[in-house]
Amino acid sequence: MSTIPITRHGAELLKQELHNLKHVERPSVINSISEARAQGDLSENAEYDAAKEKQAFIEGRIQELEGKLAAAQIIDPSTLDVGGRIVFGATVEIEDLENGKKAEYQIVGDDEADLDAGKISISSPIARALIGKEEGDVATFASPGGNREVEILNVKYI
Repeated sequence: MSTIPITRHGAELLKQELHNLKHVERPSVINSISEARAQGDLSENAEYDAAKEKQAFIEGRIQELEGKLAAAQIIDPSTLDVGGRIVFGATVEIEDLENGKKAEYQIVGDDEADLDAGKISISSPIARALIGKEEGDVATFASPGGNREVEILNVKYI
C-alpha cells in the first residue's frame, strides 16, 4: 500500500470527521432507520429509503477515511531540515512575473487542499513546479491560460 502525504493539521481534520461520523452521524441514522421501520410497510416508506441511503454514504465515508488515515504519512513542516528547498508542507510566497501579483500557499495533501485558505495540493501543476526550487528561483507551470512563471520570494516551514 502506498503512503499518502498529509500535514499534521490535515490528519487531525480527518480524525475529527471520522469521530463525528462514528459517534454522531452513524447513531443518528440508525435511530432514523428504527423510527422509519416502526411506521410499518417499508416498500413505500420514503423516510426509510432516505435513511438507508444516508447510512450507506456514512459507512462508505468511514471506510474511506480509515483507509486514508492508515496509509497516511504525517509530515510536520516545522521539523523539516531541507536547506531552504521547497518540499511537501512548505509555505511559499510567490510573485507572478506577468502581472506582479503576490500570493502565499502551503503545499499540502490532496484531501487538505483549499485554495481559499491558501493550501494547494501537492499534485497541482503549480506545486509540482515549485517542489525542489529555492528562494529566488523562477518556476514555470501550465495553467488554463498558458504557461505561467512565478518567482519564489520566500519559503517557510510552519
